[in-house]
Amino acid sequence: MEKEAIIQVKNIVARYGDELILDRISFDVHKGEILVILGTSGCGKTTLLRHMVGLNRPISGRVFIDGDDITACDDTQLQKILKKVGILFQGSALIGSMTAAENVALPINRYLDFSKNARDNIVRIKLCIVNLSGFENFLPSELSGGMKKRAGLARALALNPKIMFLDEPTSGLDPVSSAQIEDLIIGINQRTQTTFVIITHKLESIFKVAQRVIMLDKSTKGIIAEGDPHYLKNHSTHLAVRQFFNREAS
Repeated sequence: MEKEAIIQVKNIVARYGDELILDRISFDVHKGEILVILGTSGCGKTTLLRHMVGLNRPISGRVFIDGDDITACDDTQLQKILKKVGILFQGSALIGSMTAAENVALPINRYLDFSKNARDNIVRIKLCIVNLSGFENFLPSELSGGMKKRAGLARALALNPKIMFLDEPTSGLDPVSSAQIEDLIIGINQRTQTTFVIITHKLESIFKVAQRVIMLDKSTKGIIAEGDPHYLKNHSTHLAVRQFFNREAS
């Protein structure tokens, strides 16, 4: 049975100035899956993510989120579509002058016309999901790196999104904190069937959380591998793919 696509990327071309970053990239993200976008440094992973959430518009090509073409809509329409989406940026992007609870409340206050009591309850639930109960009144400067990531994840979950985009969710974390984030991702996916699109270069995370991967290549500006990471590690015939998954030097 063909899997339902909740995101469709069709022939995306991206440039920064005169430099071509992505050349006619096409792939689907299936509803309820955990897809990891990987590749070596400078291959365009974050650029692709930014185009997938509408932060950048492509030179050509289209991106569909849950059937809506985000490359053809205006800013008002885009904001409505993005209510279905949660984003965890690489540095967590917490506002330093606001507590963890206030950070999580930002999208709730913007998009939901709820009472203060209802908003506070949602915030508590989201912080509980990421194991931050009791840290509601802590500022980002008072949280560890792993806790900041989890607070950012709680904020991304605030509106019960269908899709989560995570940019390097375990970068800079120790192994224990990384494992906590990975377990949260797997648990949320299994409980709610939330779709995850994750950028990471960490092999341990890739093998643990990814149900499918696409691998970008800096030289070709395109996709050179797609599929189960365990299969690609052992059976890919592409030299760069084997080197990446087996940590081999070129």
